Amino acid sequence: MRKVTTLFFVFALLVMAVFPAGAAAQELKGTIKIDGSSTVYPITQAMAEEFSYEYPRVRVTVGVSGTGGGFAKFNVGETDLSDASREIKKSEAEIAAENGIEFTKFIVGYDGITVAVNPENNWANDMTVEELKMVWEPNSSVETWSDIRDEWPDEEIDLYGPGADSGTFDYFTEVINGKSGASRSDFTASEDDNVLVRGISGNKYALGYFGYAYYEENSDSLKAVAVNGVLPNRETIASNKYTPLARPLFVYAKNSAVQRPEVEAFLKFYFENAPEIVPQTGYAPLPSYEEALAKVEKLAK
Repeated sequence: MRKVTTLFFVFALLVMAVFPAGAAAQELKGTIKIDGSSTVYPITQAMAEEFSYEYPRVRVTVGVSGTGGGFAKFNVGETDLSDASREIKKSEAEIAAENGIEFTKFIVGYDGITVAVNPENNWANDMTVEELKMVWEPNSSVETWSDIRDEWPDEEIDLYGPGADSGTFDYFTEVINGKSGASRSDFTASEDDNVLVRGISGNKYALGYFGYAYYEENSDSLKAVAVNGVLPNRETIASNKYTPLARPLFVYAKNSAVQRPEVEAFLKFYFENAPEIVPQTGYAPLPSYEEALAKVEKLAK
């Protein structure tokens, strides 16, 4: 029995010598709290799921309260990382500073806000930025499709879009209407993009917008509208041909949190695996994540 035990012990030492990273991964534990953008959520959630296979004792929670809602929690210290589909506002950064929270911004990929209609819509294949502004600007007089173009149906447009806490709402209104947050209010708003998808897919005369990943995931029940002659896809988004609706996506990290081994490990895992996972979630990856990994390394020290 003693001989068997000794052999087992020697074998265990050999395994640890050959697979030290795996052993360390099994030992690492803790909780990482993340919240924010519904657009970035698919990327971060996919990362969290894959990370849990390698680090089973680390619990990663990913919430979806919109970019603004995520920053509201991040800036008072409730979360370690914040998903964002726009950059942090000056007013939000000031709240973080008041609470002694220093942070670092990471670009994780690129998105193209997709204007979508029902597949039965056979007239709105391409819209200009000016026409989108006509529809979405504050106090818009557009009520029917024929208000946009005379030859389009004289049927009421059923509008869907992100809520006011959404970074997608902020970005879209800024580049289309000229001011962040400036929008007509008579539309179905939700921070849950799946609600928008269901609304548009169920109404022939609907129109809405959300992140490209949600369109790609539901392309059998939606139709993307070209903007100024360019359809959104990974190539037009990555090359910025899909202008002005192509944009970067972010994760903000609390600097002090990155000094915790589990957060450092998660961010390293995130950027090491981003070239493979970001495209799988429907977005365009960066050409390289070396700069992001260098930032993590520096913060961890």
